Amino acid sequence: MDEIVKSGYSIYNKKAKQKTKVNILKDLYPPLPEKRFSIIYADPPWHYNGKLQYDRSATINGNKGWKKDIFISGAAFEYPTIKTCEMKTLDVCSIVEDDSLLFMWTTNPHLAQAIELGKAWGFDYKTVAFVWNKMNHNPGQYTLSYCELCLLFKRGKIPKPRGARNIKQLLNIPRTIHSSKPNEVADNIVKMFPTQKRIELFARRKRKKWVGWGLEAD
Repeated sequence: MDEIVKSGYSIYNKKAKQKTKVNILKDLYPPLPEKRFSIIYADPPWHYNGKLQYDRSATINGNKGWKKDIFISGAAFEYPTIKTCEMKTLDVCSIVEDDSLLFMWTTNPHLAQAIELGKAWGFDYKTVAFVWNKMNHNPGQYTLSYCELCLLFKRGKIPKPRGARNIKQLLNIPRTIHSSKPNEVADNIVKMFPTQKRIELFARRKRKKWVGWGLEAD
């Protein structure tokens, strides 16, 4: 058996498909609110095209005879992921003011797609708003991945009045559960724009001082 099966990818494929959650945006998500906002905060459920993470038990040397259960991880096991082409159809333009900002989380492999998504939603990419050092690395094909980016997009002009102007870009905060972002980022955005109407897209829970939209927002 060991001579035929080279890795856990080939023997775990069926179970991986069973664990994967598939989502069609219009089928599961509620309608967008009939209001307009100046500050948009989004953590899109990026789709990884079936990319999975395995540990050493997924190799012959680490799992002689394939007797151990193989550890496998993937974003689609935790929540329904959505392809970028589908997220582009979300009518964000209908809920934003002429002068508004979009703060969008992206994983490093989705950087180009995130900029495309922001443009599809009616915004121009401007800069990186926050760099989150998760203080715990993920395995990667090139370098060990420690950081995640929150990009900043603008539509029209910067909303006024402004709040705090001394918010730091870098956050050194240990990661917790899968895909959860530091509360400090949303709190810092409120400090920067304390009087504006704010909405969190793809929200995973209720958040004070924000309107939440998503599968778990309520």
